[in-house]
Amino acid sequence: MTTAAVTDGHASPLGHSRWWRAAVPLAIVAVLVLLPPPAGLEVHAWRYFAIFAGVIAALVLEPLPNPAVGVIGVTAVALLAQWTLFTPAELAKPGFNTAAEAIKWGLSGFASGTVWLVGGAFMFALGYKKTGLGRRIALVMVRTLGRNTLLLGYATTIADTILAPFTPSNTARSAGTIFPVVVNLPSLYDSKPHDPSARRIGAYLLWTTFAASCVTSSLFMTACAPNFLALEFIRKIAHVEISYRQWMTASVPFALPLLIALPALVYVLYPPSLKRSPEVSAWATEELKKIGRITARELILAALVILAILLWVFGGEHVDATTTAFIVVSLMLITRVVSWDDMAKNDSAWTTIVLLATLVTLADGLARAGFIKWFAGHVGASVGGLPPTAMIMILVAVYFFSHYMFASLTAHTTALLPVMLAVGLAIPGLPADELSVALALTTGIMGIITPYATGAALPYYNSGYISPPEFWRLGAIFGVIFLAALLAIGVPLLMLG
Repeated sequence: MTTAAVTDGHASPLGHSRWWRAAVPLAIVAVLVLLPPPAGLEVHAWRYFAIFAGVIAALVLEPLPNPAVGVIGVTAVALLAQWTLFTPAELAKPGFNTAAEAIKWGLSGFASGTVWLVGGAFMFALGYKKTGLGRRIALVMVRTLGRNTLLLGYATTIADTILAPFTPSNTARSAGTIFPVVVNLPSLYDSKPHDPSARRIGAYLLWTTFAASCVTSSLFMTACAPNFLALEFIRKIAHVEISYRQWMTASVPFALPLLIALPALVYVLYPPSLKRSPEVSAWATEELKKIGRITARELILAALVILAILLWVFGGEHVDATTTAFIVVSLMLITRVVSWDDMAKNDSAWTTIVLLATLVTLADGLARAGFIKWFAGHVGASVGGLPPTAMIMILVAVYFFSHYMFASLTAHTTALLPVMLAVGLAIPGLPADELSVALALTTGIMGIITPYATGAALPYYNSGYISPPEFWRLGAIFGVIFLAALLAIGVPLLMLG
């Protein structure tokens, strides 16, 4: 199972019991290649789409780790570029070097500033892990607001909210930093996993914490790696640039009220039987004593993270967001918050860079080969007639609920965002900016709907405090609530703005 961003990558090894995971993507490619292309679509574009569809299937089924799938996909297209990527007109140009142009295209994703911004943000997360600042923040919030169960729900929500702006992996943040703290709390009140006592307090706390991570993943642009992937697709396909400030302006009106109401909402819809929890403050105090006084490295990291946020929010006109990430990473090295060996061994960051770079390249190939243009024209001729706001709502809802078919936010974003953008852009009068922002804001919140929707869900699902039927039921209920908040508040305000 994988996470969204590219924090996915925990693929099952290819073995005798996994052969079908490789066979299905290969079969999809073969079948599509053998079928005649749809009317109006050139043969080379259809062949490219066949490979792209096979890559998406492999990202979902995971015969190999997702970065390996991305590298193989780019390699296959580059090797077969004469028959898949380039138009006949390009190939007929005098002096056109197919091999040189193919590898130039294949490496183009590594030139994306967005890809390196994500890599830099993962190094921030490494700093939180190495210094222990992330765990300290979570424990402080629990100690401060842990007097009763509802306040404890707010404590875990606030802890995630504090970490979210500079933790681009929702799995690293929620599953790796917050979950290890929260899962220790229920046992203080005789709330046990795989037991009726799970509903005493454990089920409430774990579902609240997980649901909060989905909301913060949409609230902050930098809180979920597939957000960056969505921004890159939007830039390339819709030619729309979404800044950090624009993202916050669009997300705050619907996501912040949702986040504030979330612990109370879970308290009503999935109530704990234990309402007060005074012991948890003492537990958190003891844990903080074990950690000791805040260290110089933690203070330095906190200052650097604040610097990054200030530059991202207010310095965009003078310092590029990726440059800001490099500045802070450099300062982390200079101040020895982390060492270069630590960064070199940060496989999550490097895996993310490779995966994002290859997926950006492959998605760009859809436009390069002419598939997006054909699809947009084909759909645009048959879709329309509704007001722009209603059409954006329909596209967002389709995009959201289609996530039931995906086990990765990254795979979903790669497969469907270009298609949804193409459909919307083909409708006369539909504003590209508002459509792009609305679709981008959907990425984080749709991780709520299934146990496999995002890697952050897995430890909560497997904890034993929330039964499988309950997890599916809660996912559906809160999925509808999250989507309703976006459609009822976020989209109308986007259209007014």
